[in-house]
Amino acid sequence: MSVLPEPTSLVCLPFPEADIEGAHALSQQFSWPHRAEDWRFAAAIGEGFVVKEGERVVGTALCWRWGEHGATLGLVIVSGDQQGRGIGRMLMERLLDTLGPRMTVLHATPAGQPLYEKLGFRKVGLLHQHQGSGFVAPTIAPPPGEHLRALEPRDTPQLIELASRASGLDRHALLPALLDISEGVALARGDTLLGFALLRPFGRGHAIGPVVAFADNGLQTQRAQALIANRLAANAGAFTRIDTPDEQGLGPWLESIGLARVDTVVKMARNGAPAHDPAALQFAIVNQALG
Repeated sequence: MSVLPEPTSLVCLPFPEADIEGAHALSQQFSWPHRAEDWRFAAAIGEGFVVKEGERVVGTALCWRWGEHGATLGLVIVSGDQQGRGIGRMLMERLLDTLGPRMTVLHATPAGQPLYEKLGFRKVGLLHQHQGSGFVAPTIAPPPGEHLRALEPRDTPQLIELASRASGLDRHALLPALLDISEGVALARGDTLLGFALLRPFGRGHAIGPVVAFADNGLQTQRAQALIANRLAANAGAFTRIDTPDEQGLGPWLESIGLARVDTVVKMARNGAPAHDPAALQFAIVNQALG
């Protein structure tokens, strides 16, 4: 069982809602863009631990269980004046003890990657963060016979299925909560959904994700670009972020329309890897914590 470094005045507790403001202040120490509302949303659908020195939050780590077999973890932060004391490793060990044998995904900074490797995670991909407010939303038509439309309540079961297949994670618990704070668009042929994209408040402005599109007939990139362009047009002139997997190859296009790549992180997994359906592709994730 993991324990706090000794000697110590630190305490580690299950993450309580009352410590969201302290966790937000900790993330601001490292210029993370998360608002208190973003922390509140993440904590409400997940669980985790907080390390405190007196009343001050000096460490956080959260995780999310997706169905019976999958999980993600993130928001792992240790205050600058407490680093080097083993707090990060202790928090990670507590999360992994909580999750047990589940296949677990995280997105690692260069500083965190060596620790995650020691804990059994391996690299399974790359993720590029693009953002900006000076973008020009292009006009991209969907493939012939397909059309964009607003999401409707009746779409939710199909959205959950699409998101689950594309991410390799069970999205039954996530999608309804995400839809409550998002404005979405669907790509359809008749009554069949072929893709969707969500836009929601996050960080310095808004985030686009997830973006999912079916891959039949090689039309997946056109579908994804049509969905993303639609959400960009809905947010014209406002700061927008999108995190896209390297394997989908959207980076050059995003940069060409004014969304600069500002960071790249490593996607890592433990106890296996997400079982993606190759017929449903994820072109943008929700965020680096939720996957």
